Amino acid sequence: MNVTNQPAVVSFNKQGDIKMGLTQAVERSIVNKAEPPQLVLVIMRDRSRLYSDIKRIAETILSVRTQCILSKNLRKQKGFEQFCVNVGLKMNAKLGGRNYSLSAGQIDFISSAPTMVFGADVYHSGVHEQHMPSIASVCASMDAAATIYSGRYRVNKEPRNETIEELDIMVIDLLKAFRTKNGRLPERILFYRDGVSEGQFRKVMEVEVNMLRNAFKGGYGDNPPKLTFVIVQKRHHTRFMPTSQRDGDKNGNCKPGTVVDTGIVVKQEFDFFLQSHASLLGTGRPTHYRVLVDDNKFNANDFQSLTNKLCYLNARCTSSISIVTSAYYAHLICNRARHYTEWKESSSSGGSPSCAPVSKPLTNQMYFI
Repeated sequence: MNVTNQPAVVSFNKQGDIKMGLTQAVERSIVNKAEPPQLVLVIMRDRSRLYSDIKRIAETILSVRTQCILSKNLRKQKGFEQFCVNVGLKMNAKLGGRNYSLSAGQIDFISSAPTMVFGADVYHSGVHEQHMPSIASVCASMDAAATIYSGRYRVNKEPRNETIEELDIMVIDLLKAFRTKNGRLPERILFYRDGVSEGQFRKVMEVEVNMLRNAFKGGYGDNPPKLTFVIVQKRHHTRFMPTSQRDGDKNGNCKPGTVVDTGIVVKQEFDFFLQSHASLLGTGRPTHYRVLVDDNKFNANDFQSLTNKLCYLNARCTSSISIVTSAYYAHLICNRARHYTEWKESSSSGGSPSCAPVSKPLTNQMYFI
């Protein structure tokens, strides 16, 4: 990031017109610089509803990225340096930068041939928001280092439906974005699907995998990409503890990268538990990965190693995370789209939810970080 001169500063009341305040900030920045602003830094006293309004207005109407900061975090002394690092990582990723990547040879499967790493998730509203719709999101890597991602989201028409109803439309759109950026379509696809329970595996196979196959036909014809479709599960009660103290970390948990693929898994299936992160508090929870489709014919060790390495590529974290990065980004997109959703009153039906699309200039940017 290169800030060439003093940025424009605009103050506005959170109880007032948020859209007008953001618009004034953007206009002041345009006057202050030769080009429109790439990012607006918002310092808030508290989060509340203000955060949702800022994200919705800035990213769906004004076409500008935002970074929100609580004012209390600017005054604290302990941990302030790490706070600045975390904010810097987010801002750099939102502006199209690459915070870090794995060294050469670490993810040859992705870098040796055009490959896309997908993540998908569905968000359901809480008990106090039963009227709000379920939001499905899909994101995909756009480069050989699997660090730059684009995302899409849609509202499921059926309430609390775990299936991604418009999966094919979003995948086709992301395939087009990949071809525009790289000049060709991917030959291999890794698809990590989050938020599916065991009772829904058959439905996912029958609906979503078939939707992916059909989506490939339009661009590939009779030569579709090789697909590996994986279910990512975090909601379980399985925990691992090292049998020897020297085999654990300082908190007594298993070390990051621990894999369990025997004894407690189904022999007839391709599944494994991976604890890819270091738990800072309490007992670490491993992630359960189940491979439902594997056209790429992975060796178990190779796929476990690749999945573990992909957990180190989260742009907003300096260490590995508990789930593969693409699935985590899909979760972030769902949460961001939730802020774009509003309830529209109607005299005939009583009202209906409306989820605004992100503005076109930001569509293929990592605004959701």
